[in-house]
Amino acid sequence: MNAYLLLILAIAAEVVATSALKASAGFTRPAPSLLVVTGYGLAFWLLGLVVKTVPVGVAYAIWSGAGIVLVTLLAIVFYRQIPDLPALLGMGLIIAGVAIIQLWSNSGGH
Repeated sequence: MNAYLLLILAIAAEVVATSALKASAGFTRPAPSLLVVTGYGLAFWLLGLVVKTVPVGVAYAIWSGAGIVLVTLLAIVFYRQIPDLPALLGMGLIIAGVAIIQLWSNSGGH
């Protein structure tokens, strides 16, 4: 399977797990807690497969950058946690950094 497809799946699992953390109420609610543990386990397993072919720094930059943005979007929708301007600017810089790595860096795994 394509490493970047696995990376997308790893990101999705991590985003689900992170988003379920609040609902787990400190791991006192079983269903969300199971989602957190399962999601993180799947995310790290998939990321382990990804770094067999994609440089670890590149994979982690994409994973963490996409995760930050996607978790923020879900937090806006589900928890009404609206980021302020500095937070949005910071996320924009993270996205720009990932784009620079993918578009122009020789370590981008191309």
